[in-house]
Amino acid sequence: MQQRSFDRNVRKDEFKDKVLDLRRVTRVTAGGKRFRFRATVVIGDERGRVGVGVAKGLDVAQAVAKGRSEAKKTLITVPIVGRTIAHQVEAKFSAAQVRIKPAKEGHGLIAGGAVRIVLSLAGVRDATAKCLGRTPNKLTNALATIEALRKLKQIANRKPASPARLAEDPAKPAGGAQIVSEIVPSGA
Repeated sequence: MQQRSFDRNVRKDEFKDKVLDLRRVTRVTAGGKRFRFRATVVIGDERGRVGVGVAKGLDVAQAVAKGRSEAKKTLITVPIVGRTIAHQVEAKFSAAQVRIKPAKEGHGLIAGGAVRIVLSLAGVRDATAKCLGRTPNKLTNALATIEALRKLKQIANRKPASPARLAEDPAKPAGGAQIVSEIVPSGA
């Protein structure tokens, strides 16, 4: 009996994906209706990178494959502190509004629907999230979550204030900037 040798150097894809939403969309033409499928796909490596992609295709498999490649183009890096995020963040996208709060280790990921999928694929294990908007649309909730994680990235990259600088003078703003205000009498 002959044994087959498999190429062990084939690189497995580093991203996990999850189909968030799948819809059948219709285009009405003169000859009738044309059906296509729209797939919303979330991909992430569970180590801080996550992306959302939306694509249409003639069948479900084609729509999912195109959505996956679109999600790879929109990857963002999320700064994860331990198993959670650094601070509370809130964002709005269209009608969706999302608030994400950090949590203690072992608390778990408490979030609903699309927000839970995006955060888990990003690698956040302990956090609390709430959809504040009234929309049930999974796509806009996922994109609002991505916007919130983008804000987190921008704020987390700022230089923290040193204790020596904070002890100088609490009335002075951080960074040595001075506030100059002058009151001018209205009659003068």
